[in-house]
Order: sequence, then C-alpha cells, then structure tokens
Amino acid sequence: MGQDFTTTFTVDQTPDEVFTAINNVRGWWGEDIQGGTDKLGDEFTYRYQDIHYSKQRITGLEPGAKVVWHVLDAKLNFTQDPAEWTGTDITFDISRHGGQTEVTFTHRGLIPEVECFDQCSNAWSYLVNSSLRELITSGAEGGLR
Repeated sequence: MGQDFTTTFTVDQTPDEVFTAINNVRGWWGEDIQGGTDKLGDEFTYRYQDIHYSKQRITGLEPGAKVVWHVLDAKLNFTQDPAEWTGTDITFDISRHGGQTEVTFTHRGLIPEVECFDQCSNAWSYLVNSSLRELITSGAEGGLR
C-alpha cells in the first residue's frame, strides 16, 4: 500500500491565524461550498461543475493545532470508481517551530494506487501550497473558481 498524499509549508503567521484561514474553506478551495466549515460536526459540500462533488464532516477541530474532515460522500466523474474519496480523511496539522508556523496537509486514503492520485494530488498541491498559503499570508482569496 502506498503513502497517503501529504504536503507541508511554513508561514510567519501564528497557529491561530493559520487555523482561522483553514476554516475559511470558501476563501481557498472555492466559492461553491455549501454548509458550515468551522464547527465540530459541521458538514459541507464542494462542487466543481459536474466533475467533482464531495461532502465532508468536520470530525476534529483543535484551535491552533488541527483540523480533520471525514469524506462522507464523493463523486469524481473522471475516475472509473467515482467514490474513491468516500471514507477518506483530510487533515491539517498546525505546529509552531521557532518563529514560524508549519502546516502539514494529509489526505489519508489518497494513495498512488487510486486512479485520481495524480490529478487529485496536483489539485491539492495547488490549493494548499498556493491558495491556502496565500490566504494565510496576505488574506487574498483564491481556489478553484
């Protein structure tokens, strides 16, 4: 079994500022988010045209330290098994190192053996390392629009 997709970046902002930005999902993933995104137990959906639909529940929320989403349902119309994400977990670990804050993003279950790995890991790399990082450092909203 392969490794879960993970990526890490470091910023000058505090863990609390990073935590707040992560929970502003519309600000970095995309505007087409329905539902709450910042309270334990909240459920939200993301939809991109008829290509990607997913529904997440926030199952872990530790201010300044961690955010965990469980994918309840997914439909990826570009894969043979559209439900590849269903049952996976998406985590954001936040930690302080010296004067900087490190963010480690992991999509547990997104492994090289699944069909969407290349496309999905490329999309997550952009969303996390560019869009989320930009929201944290400058307040500029981005994402897949």
